[in-house]
Formats: sequence, C-alpha cells, structure tokens
Amino acid sequence: MTEKTSGVRAGLLHSLKNLATTLIAVVHTRLDLLSTELEEEREYFLAQLVLILMALFLLGVGVVLTTILLVTAFWDTHRLLVLGLFSGFFLGAGLMAWGAAWRKARVKPKPFAASLSELLKDRQQVDVDA
Repeated sequence: MTEKTSGVRAGLLHSLKNLATTLIAVVHTRLDLLSTELEEEREYFLAQLVLILMALFLLGVGVVLTTILLVTAFWDTHRLLVLGLFSGFFLGAGLMAWGAAWRKARVKPKPFAASLSELLKDRQQVDVDA
C-alpha cells in the first residue's frame, strides 16, 4: 500500500510540475507579446511626434519666408493679394499634413490588442476545459 501511495504522490508531483511548467511558459509568452507591443507603441508614438513637429516647423518657416519674399517682390502692386494667396496655400498644406497625422492616429489599432486577444483565448480555453 505504501508503494501505491508513493506512486500516486510521484504522479501527482509530476503532474503539478508539468502544470507549473506550462503556466510559466504561457505567462512568459504573454509577457513577451506584451513587451513587443509596448515597443511598437513607443516607436509609433515617436514617429508621430517627429512627423507633427517637422510639419509644424516647416509650415512656420515656409509661411514666414514666402510671405517676406512675395510681399517684398510685389510691394508696389499686389502685396495684399500675394499675402492672402500664399498664406492660404501654406495654411492649407499645414492642415492637410495635420489631417494625415490625425487619420493615421485614428486608424491605428487599439494598444495591446494582440495581448488582450490572446488572454481572451486563454480564458475561453480554461472555461471550456473546466
């Protein structure tokens, strides 16, 4: 009888070790996925920030330089017309750049969507097994 109980205990310990190993592997996989998604989020944010700052800087410089150049060139005849046309052009281009950044931000998937999806699958699998 002691051999039988020790065999059951050994089998139980082996099963618990397998369960622990599986749980650790699942947690490791999920944490790895989460860290990958976090890195992607950081890269996306930095790329968006650079694009927005570059657009704002270039728009500002372009508006100022073009305005100075054209007002000086047409000082005697159509200075107000030139100011209006080119200011409108550069402001329109800036709004288009802003709109492109806005659309890109709206299309982006929800942060950590893959991790949440995998966790939901894990949860459903546990519910089915139980």
